[in-house]
Amino acid sequence: MTTNALIPQAFWFRLSAACPRIEDLPRPKGRLLDLPASCRLPVTTRLDGREPWADVRVAWNARGLGVTVETAGKNGPFVLEDRLAGADGFQIWIDTRDTRKVARATRFCHRFSAHLAPGSSRGSLDLKVVPRTIARAVADAPLCDPSLIRGRAERKKDGWLAEVFFPAEALSGFDPETNRRLGFAYQVSDPDREDQFLGVGRDFPVGENPSLWSTLELRDSG
Repeated sequence: MTTNALIPQAFWFRLSAACPRIEDLPRPKGRLLDLPASCRLPVTTRLDGREPWADVRVAWNARGLGVTVETAGKNGPFVLEDRLAGADGFQIWIDTRDTRKVARATRFCHRFSAHLAPGSSRGSLDLKVVPRTIARAVADAPLCDPSLIRGRAERKKDGWLAEVFFPAEALSGFDPETNRRLGFAYQVSDPDREDQFLGVGRDFPVGENPSLWSTLELRDSG
């Protein structure tokens, strides 16, 4: 049962999660990432009595950061449109400096939107990933060439699976040799149900305020 609290429970703590190192990413064959369960991020929706419907996993190596989003329990049709609201997809925010004490994005804060698109064959899916600016930022991160980002998607029995690999070249300030902490947030969207977030959601300016993001600890093992 959903709680009636005025402030979501995730607001009262700041999540820090392990991000395991996997050397052979992107994969040379098969799926782009195929991340194991050890890469799964904690679920915060249950703190407010809501069941999660998206499984999000992360992993890293010196070449970049991989993110997998898999959804389940989808009832309506896929909405394949190039827009931020009302379509099946997700947004990712990454701060390569994990700046926890600032309320406005810096040049190390990145935002990427991803949406499902029709694939090359009948019934298949593709994934379009685009870098975007962050509102009210004190300085904008360089917008990378979208062709640098590798992504794929596929239909599942009652949902979809999307995999995306952000190369180091797309993430200004990404330097695991000197910094093993990244600020991180996500928003997974489905037109037929409430968006899923990591931590606080739309009641707060999570897309603009890096102090509301969680932390990924880049570890050499899970």
